[in-house]
Parts: sequence; structure tokens; C-alpha cells
Amino acid sequence: MKMYTGRGDRGQTDLLGERVGKDDPRIDLLGELDETTSAIGLGRAHAQDARTQNALLTVQRDLYQIMAELAFTDATRPDAFQLPAGRVAWLEEQTDAIAATVTLPREFVVPGDTVPGAALDVARTVARRAERVAVHLDQHGRMPNPEILRYLNRLSSLLFILARAEDIAITGGPTLAKNVQGG
Repeated sequence: MKMYTGRGDRGQTDLLGERVGKDDPRIDLLGELDETTSAIGLGRAHAQDARTQNALLTVQRDLYQIMAELAFTDATRPDAFQLPAGRVAWLEEQTDAIAATVTLPREFVVPGDTVPGAALDVARTVARRAERVAVHLDQHGRMPNPEILRYLNRLSSLLFILARAEDIAITGGPTLAKNVQGG
């Protein structure tokens, strides 16, 4: 089986129902979400806590549903490929539950105390970039589902608190970086 087709050699690719340029904003968002799920996968691979691993795997599955929804044109998208509002509520519940177990430092968090925490901080920044691309798409009337924006907005909060939970699980305290003196 070939791993390439050559169909994109002239700068075009397929959405489900339409051939578009690889510079189409929908393709840009799909790429950002692909990078987001990969960054989350790195965080999941390093995570020490099973609760973190499970939450991250669920998020990755949600992101694949979002990517599937975005890959269809409006005319060809089945109803089953629409992210339901309940997924945003799930993110909020997860974030609140984990936040209740974490004491945050009073200072800004400097990422890098632990490998899992740092990986999740990178995933958070990648998710934020994907959110900005989604906002751009929405402002141009091309976002099929407002729940996608809400989901991406809540996702960075979950990734932040999961990173802190991983840091605490490994170091036993809110953060090591708070002890670093500027110079």
C-alpha cells in the first residue's frame, strides 16, 4: 500500500465533499487540531496519573470528532458528526474536579518542573493557537458549530490544571519554579 497519492502536489486537498487549497482556513484549523491532539498525546504518554491519562484520551477522541465535523462540507455533514454541547459540560466537570484537588501557587507558574507538566503546558499553548484559528474561521462565517469554539476555550483550562496536578503528583508541592530567583 502506498502512503502517498500525489494528489496534493499542486497545493490542493480534499474535504469531504469538496476539493480545496491547502491554504484554506478549514485545512489550517484541521492542521492545528492535529498538532493539538499530538501534543496532548505526548502529555498523555508522560502522565503519571491514570485520571490524567483517561481525561486526555477522551479529549483526543473529542478532537477527532471535531476534526471529522470540520472535514465535511456543510452540504455533506451527517448530524452524527456534530460535537454535542454535553462535551463542553464534561470538560468543565473534569476541570472543576481536578482543580478541587490542586493548590495553585500564588505566583505565575513557570512550566518545566516535571516532564508531564511541561508536555501538558506545551499542549495547552498549541490548543490556544488552534482556538485562535477557530475564532478566525468563525469570524468569517465558516464555523459550522459554536460548540467547537466553546470546547477549545475550555480545553486550555483543563490542560493547565492537569499539568499542575502532574507537577504536584511528582514533586509533592505546587511548583519548584517559585523558588527560582530572577537575575
